[in-house]
Amino acid sequence: MASEPSTDATGARPETALYAPVKAFLETLGFSVKGEVGGCDLLGLREGEPQIVVVCELKQTFNLELVLQAVDRAAACDEVWLAARLSLRGKGREADARFRNLCRRLGFGLLGVGSDDVVHVLLSPDAPMPRRDPKRRSRLVSEHKRRQGDPVAGGGSRAPIMTAYRQQALVLARAMATGPQRPRDLAARVPAAAAMLRRNVYGWFERTGHGVYALTPQGHEAIARWP
Repeated sequence: MASEPSTDATGARPETALYAPVKAFLETLGFSVKGEVGGCDLLGLREGEPQIVVVCELKQTFNLELVLQAVDRAAACDEVWLAARLSLRGKGREADARFRNLCRRLGFGLLGVGSDDVVHVLLSPDAPMPRRDPKRRSRLVSEHKRRQGDPVAGGGSRAPIMTAYRQQALVLARAMATGPQRPRDLAARVPAAAAMLRRNVYGWFERTGHGVYALTPQGHEAIARWP
């Protein structure tokens, strides 16, 4: 009986333990596979016209370093596969749609090796590119055009974003700073005033009478915060 692959200092099985099952999988696709050729973990050749050259890189987990290795190999072959152990709880990078879409855009295939050494095709190298999202694109363009100036430095994530909607809400808040207002009196400044006052997204407004709105303490704080 064959012995179990050795483990490293952390108790994890080494990447060489992935070699045999991944090699066997590529051989089922008609490739003649050898290990550690020119720095590639696996190099497969399939004779024909034209000859097909495939490279597969191995890692214990799917990560950026594995992708970078594949990028380095891509210029020298026709197909690139990335192979790694499937996470036990199914929460590894292989479950991240962003990671799969990155590999799809780069034209890389993904192979997941289970704890039983069964190889699963997660993504084919010839999988179609991710579809564009016209609605999301439209929302981005609209927000860019409606936003006044450039009020937020890119790269931050904790502070509230000064969106076009927040800018319009601040216009309303400043107009109401001196006392209650009716939506029709504010429409000249903000055409959507009535809807924004009703929605009260930030809690800055409150209805004080029939068709009359006033500024809340939070609204006054907002004016002070964003003068």
